[in-house]
Amino acid sequence: MKISLLFFAVFSVGTIFSQTLTPEYETEIFTRDTLITVKAKPDSGFNYEYLVFIPKATKKGKEQWLIVEPNNSGFTSDSIEKHHDSAIFVATKRSLGNYISRELKMPLLVPVFPRPKLHHKIYTHALDRDVMLGRNEDFFRPDLQLISMVEDVRTRLEELGIPVKKKLLMSGFSASGSFVNRFLFLHPEIVQATVAGGVNGILMLPRKEMNGIELNYPLGINDLEEITGKKFNSKLYSAVPQFIFMGALDGNDAVPYDDAYGDEERKVIYATVGKQMQPNRWEKCQQIYREEKINSHFRIYLGVGHRSDEKINLELIAFIKEHIYEDATK
Repeated sequence: MKISLLFFAVFSVGTIFSQTLTPEYETEIFTRDTLITVKAKPDSGFNYEYLVFIPKATKKGKEQWLIVEPNNSGFTSDSIEKHHDSAIFVATKRSLGNYISRELKMPLLVPVFPRPKLHHKIYTHALDRDVMLGRNEDFFRPDLQLISMVEDVRTRLEELGIPVKKKLLMSGFSASGSFVNRFLFLHPEIVQATVAGGVNGILMLPRKEMNGIELNYPLGINDLEEITGKKFNSKLYSAVPQFIFMGALDGNDAVPYDDAYGDEERKVIYATVGKQMQPNRWEKCQQIYREEKINSHFRIYLGVGHRSDEKINLELIAFIKEHIYEDATK
């Protein structure tokens, strides 16, 4: 149901509001958890809808940070409705972004990108090489579409009395953690800090080659400028704080699977950072980030598999608080 003034649908989780702005929006805070669905707007640069979650007690009239967590359905499907339902879960339930949003009272944006079964090797939710090189007009360059969504939501949140800062906070887990890790290489100038977990023991590396082998996207930065038309800004990238974690019992390795990596990419991975995900490959990636002086904070959690828990969530909240302006959490 659309609100004519703002051109998007507003939902409290489980409740649809009327077509006019209600007294809910005339108060100084949001009095309930609210979910906003914004329809696709190709003319503005995004071909899919996105969701905005605004937690209860979010203050109005005060500049806030915008949190962005890419959607990660965990399956392929040619039904965008299924990916929409999954994105709602990310926006409103169990996700790193939702936890940060609720704890810090900040809006959360979740895109509804597809992960097509028909083109199963195009792993949009992980921002892989296939989607970056593809020429399908609908889901080509999700990174740029996401930036267009962010630009669009600024105006919409401003209309609701929630101005947001220019830079983003980004979070993700598993495939969406890889998306965040890769997105930062592409657009470090618009990111304040990132949190990424369950990253399959492999990270994009800030190097062009290793052991005499070229590291092309998403393994490294060798052909990054060729793909994006944008020069890699090493100085800006290295300065952005990153919190990256894995569970010690996490056995979810994406490298052997064709939807995540091709045969040549697999060969390069095994020849440079190793075949064994934990501890070899995971520790090698950490070592490289330290050698390149990347502003990264790594954590391994004993007794934890491919998931997050309360202890991890509290640590990532502390990390976020440490790297945003002090007045943003008051």
